[in-house]
Amino acid sequence: MAAVETTPSALAPASPLARRALYQDVADRLREQIFNRRLPPGSWIDELKLAAEFGISRTPLREALKVLAVEGLVTMKLRRGAYVTEVSRDDVAQVYHLLGLLESDAAAVVATQASASERAELQALHDRLEKQVRQREAFFATNEAFHMALLSIAGNRWALQMVADLRKVMKLNRHLSLFKQGRLADSLAEHRALMTAIAQRDGEGARALMLAHFRNGLEAAA
Repeated sequence: MAAVETTPSALAPASPLARRALYQDVADRLREQIFNRRLPPGSWIDELKLAAEFGISRTPLREALKVLAVEGLVTMKLRRGAYVTEVSRDDVAQVYHLLGLLESDAAAVVATQASASERAELQALHDRLEKQVRQREAFFATNEAFHMALLSIAGNRWALQMVADLRKVMKLNRHLSLFKQGRLADSLAEHRALMTAIAQRDGEGARALMLAHFRNGLEAAA
């Protein structure tokens, strides 16, 4: 008897894709609590209390903590549990240095290669920033959206992922940088100059302006 060839169509229907894992939802909730300071930097994370609050077992909670540890938001201490990460001045300086390198490179690429619609996307975000200079929380959110859009347009997915992770750590220190008196207006002026360089397709000018943007941000955070 001849063997029957097995083809994809002859196989049983594939199982539906699994729903998002519970620990990912838990990680989102913990991340939000860290960013809004319900869990402030340096605080011990009470696993029993949080598991009861979320109505879950400690297993997905611990998996979520591992995710946040990889992101740098949580520090795991042997026999002491998990703590919200405290960022030192050296940590802040290193993060700003890396962001400056990655985002200045992206700015140069965008200035020379972005399409008209991509430049319009950035302009729309910048226009929102102009209206939000006295609304610190809204400004912060739009500012991050602008920077992530620029990375996305530049098209280097590795740089995009690295910047996304670094910016999560930077949020632990945000009250010392963008929220410092006068920094929002200065940041907005730096964005205006960057948008001019992008409009003029000045790659090296955009690179230099983005590097200066992060140097100034670091000085404000010091």
